[in-house]
Amino acid sequence: MQDFFSLLKREFKLFWSNKVLRLLFIGAPILYGVLLGYVYGKGKVTDLPIILVDQDRSELSSKAIQMFEDNEVLHIASILYDQNNLSQIAIQKEATCVVIIPKDFEKMTLTKKYPEITTIVNTSNVLTANYASTAIQVCLGTLKAGVQIETLRKQGVPENLLTSQYEPFKTTFIKKYNRSTNYMYFLWPGVLATVLQQVLLLGLALSFASEFENGTFRGLVKRCPSVLKLLTVKIVPYLIMSFGVWLIYWLFTFWFRLPFYENLLPLTFIAGIFVLSVSFIGILVSIVVPNQLKATEILMVIATPSFILSGFTWPLSQMPQAVQAIANVIPLTHFLKAFRILIIENGTFSQTTKPIWNMIIIGLVCSIAAYIALYFKKKKVSKEA
Repeated sequence: MQDFFSLLKREFKLFWSNKVLRLLFIGAPILYGVLLGYVYGKGKVTDLPIILVDQDRSELSSKAIQMFEDNEVLHIASILYDQNNLSQIAIQKEATCVVIIPKDFEKMTLTKKYPEITTIVNTSNVLTANYASTAIQVCLGTLKAGVQIETLRKQGVPENLLTSQYEPFKTTFIKKYNRSTNYMYFLWPGVLATVLQQVLLLGLALSFASEFENGTFRGLVKRCPSVLKLLTVKIVPYLIMSFGVWLIYWLFTFWFRLPFYENLLPLTFIAGIFVLSVSFIGILVSIVVPNQLKATEILMVIATPSFILSGFTWPLSQMPQAVQAIANVIPLTHFLKAFRILIIENGTFSQTTKPIWNMIIIGLVCSIAAYIALYFKKKKVSKEA
């Protein structure tokens, strides 16, 4: 046991002596956590600039303008009265939408000639385009309802029948889990889990590869002839440090006032399985590719697109089968699914059984492969001695 702790101490010294690795493993989670926390801290977009072209200048068009001004998502950057140089002005004002109210809009509305309000949506940014266009639809829908109800009122329809005359049935939408559609709750945790996976893979890529390159593997084998013990010694320091990173992430939730209070213990257990699964992938590549640079490059190829492939932002079901197969062998895919169930959807631990088993299978396959590869490496070194 004393020898085991001595080897652990050696691993921590190797980690601490590598300035780049030390900076990345400790600095990256903190830096990304703070930086992205402030980037998405607002949670939802507001005051998106729009341009309004009022060719009617009537009381009804003024009501429409007032509705746009009262909506928190929208900000009227400019009110124009014709369409001259409209494209140039839209680019200059960085407008997400341009709303064009036609000439004789009020007159045509009152005479039931069904005028058309045109909205030009700048879809160069899909997120802001969706927010702005939805807000404009709400404003114009409210204006339309008000006009129709006022017309019915003038026709003598009793007040208690106005709503049912205008609206034959009601529709109700109930938002659950992220009711405010807060982008911070949605994106920030997923990115931080990706960062943890990347720094783990980067650190473990160097674990055995550095031993092979520096010629210290033979000495390590003499001190620790057990293959299982060798693997344990390399992984345990990263498990300990990962738990420290996990605690930092938890403290960030208080800093940024995120309501992540439920199911934290089950999620921490699942995070442990996630870290083990990722660690065995890193260890396997580090053993099979005995070159630090190449091992790092291979693992970065795996880690870099993992968030996009995980199905966290774009549904996995909408990807080709081949891409889904690749995504399913990356632990992050299954961890983020479990995270969403437990934290965002307030599900139960039993509902995360499938992603847990998927991570266990990935970890087992990689650990067995790493054991076999390390066994032959050790055997080769023993013969040379």
